[in-house]
Amino acid sequence: MQSPHIPKTNGTGNRQARKFSVFWIAVLSGMASLLTIVAVLQYRWTMQLSKATEASIGSNLQPLMTGWDLDFYGEFSAICVALQVGPDSGARETWDDYLHRYVDWSHAATNNDSLENIYANPDVVRKVYIWETSDKTRPRLLALNPNSREIEDSTVPDYLKTLLTRLRAKSSSLTLALRAWKISDSSAETPYGGSNQLSPSASLRTDKVTGWQFDASIPAIVHPIVHSGRHSPNPSGEPTTSEHSVDWIVVVLDVNTIQKRILPSLTKRYFGGRGGLEYKLAVVATGKSPRLIYSSDPGFPSSNGGEVDSEMNIFGPPPESVEGHFWQTIKNSESLRPEEWRNFSAPVWFPVIQYGSQDEPWTLLLQHRTGPLETIATSIWHKNFMTGGIVLLLLTVDLGLILIASRRAQKLAKLQLDFVASISHEFLTPLAAIYCTGQNAKDGLVQTKSDLIAHGSIIISQARGLIDLIKQNLLFAASESGMYRIVLYPLEVSEILQSFGKNVATLIEESGCAMEYTLETRLPKVMGDPSALTHCLQNLIGNAIKYSGKNAWIGISASLHHVGKHSKEVRISVQDHGPGISSSELRNIFKPFYRSPQALESQIHGTGLGLTVAERIAQAMGGRLSVTSELGVGSIFTLHLPVHEEDVELQTVSPGRIDTGIQQ
Repeated sequence: MQSPHIPKTNGTGNRQARKFSVFWIAVLSGMASLLTIVAVLQYRWTMQLSKATEASIGSNLQPLMTGWDLDFYGEFSAICVALQVGPDSGARETWDDYLHRYVDWSHAATNNDSLENIYANPDVVRKVYIWETSDKTRPRLLALNPNSREIEDSTVPDYLKTLLTRLRAKSSSLTLALRAWKISDSSAETPYGGSNQLSPSASLRTDKVTGWQFDASIPAIVHPIVHSGRHSPNPSGEPTTSEHSVDWIVVVLDVNTIQKRILPSLTKRYFGGRGGLEYKLAVVATGKSPRLIYSSDPGFPSSNGGEVDSEMNIFGPPPESVEGHFWQTIKNSESLRPEEWRNFSAPVWFPVIQYGSQDEPWTLLLQHRTGPLETIATSIWHKNFMTGGIVLLLLTVDLGLILIASRRAQKLAKLQLDFVASISHEFLTPLAAIYCTGQNAKDGLVQTKSDLIAHGSIIISQARGLIDLIKQNLLFAASESGMYRIVLYPLEVSEILQSFGKNVATLIEESGCAMEYTLETRLPKVMGDPSALTHCLQNLIGNAIKYSGKNAWIGISASLHHVGKHSKEVRISVQDHGPGISSSELRNIFKPFYRSPQALESQIHGTGLGLTVAERIAQAMGGRLSVTSELGVGSIFTLHLPVHEEDVELQTVSPGRIDTGIQQ
């Protein structure tokens, strides 16, 4: 009798495997490209977000600094408004008029509803002088005393000598006096590039503060006054022309008040929060000899020129200058560029008297209390980038897991298809033998008693194999679903081997294999299920016979071993002299449905479940199954079983052989 032929499918399988590999390579390449694009977009997005955050902070910071500067300017210009030097530069006023106005202002209370009195802080003014330079031969310095309400003669203080000398040199005409802040003495040069008239941009400030000029080194504010006499207005009542000599009002500001009261108050007003100041602030007088005017924090700014978030020229370009007119044009036409908030000039200030070719303005410096804004923005960028990177990494891992799961599902599906083909083949072989035997009986070929016995043996043998195969599959299904249950008993090793020997006696006899037993004496009992143990060992023997071929040798041994200090186990080993298993295959042999390429090439029957079921039986009994193998030498499968601790009775079986019921 011949079993039906199952054609080989290796060629088709290889082609499908190649197509499958090409498909997954394309999928992985596409996903890698997609992740790269997402990573680049995420990087650009975080960079743009960082820049937008920095620009947003800057756009909020610049108006605060400008408002701070306007209030600071308002503190200085309050006295200018109070003295009311008109557009005619005081041609109709007397010194007594200025004295009365100064007295009224210095004794007035602050009135937030009055624009003129909102900055009425008399403490900011140290002294008000009249510098009479119209008398070229005998200039005189007069002091306005608000307490005595008198005009007093005064000596020239040392700190005013440089300023008064400059003013005296610029007092020959009103046109020249209004340009006293400039260095050049050329009468042809005009404030706005070619006319003796005041620049239209001067009207950016109110008429009451136009014409005032600021000396930052003292500090002091000065204004030219047209007079033909010292204490009386022009007798004709007509305005004095700009060609007449001028005198000066000199307002000396109190540095201590500026440093101790005005600047701290402005800083708290504009840059304070619930937890205190949000920014470190400093006012620095730049120039050849820089000096610190005010700092909200000791040590700021640092001597090494540490980074600041924003710098503002407090004085800014005067509206009377070309730069000031240009600045106002740009300011009114469009907003500043995003980065200009880092370094810009204030919109309005007095023209600053220049004593050198280089400007020496006061500069407002700001730095966020937690660090430079650029560092904060960079930190935000790092956090966003790291968050996005982690999300992208998790996405990559998820995709990788999906690919792995899909790949495993594909492999499992293939294994299951192979299993169906194999199990069908395994079922077909005994069924075909049974069918042929029955057909022989039907055709009358079974005539003698010996023929009947022979055909009966064939049917019984094939039916037993079919039953064992079905049991194997049912056992695997039960273990896979978690429905498999065993009951552990203390068992004698000799009894296990005797029961096992009876079950495989026919298989050993048919295969012609030589069996050899080696057992240690006085073996303790082990914990196990008799039926499950027999099935496990039967699977190991069946594999050894299947791969070793006819007339092979199989050795079975049992020995006691110590595991740790207080634990023991009995090891039952099944050894063969078969072809052996390669190291690359050892990690796969216990997987369901797995069959080695050599087994497929040799068309060795099997379902790929024998070792899987054996391992699960061993684990269910609290033991394990191990294997060592060498190509060309053979394999040793070892079943590790825990010892029954309460049983102290030891075996007395002699080493070498036991009665298993198997015919040797």
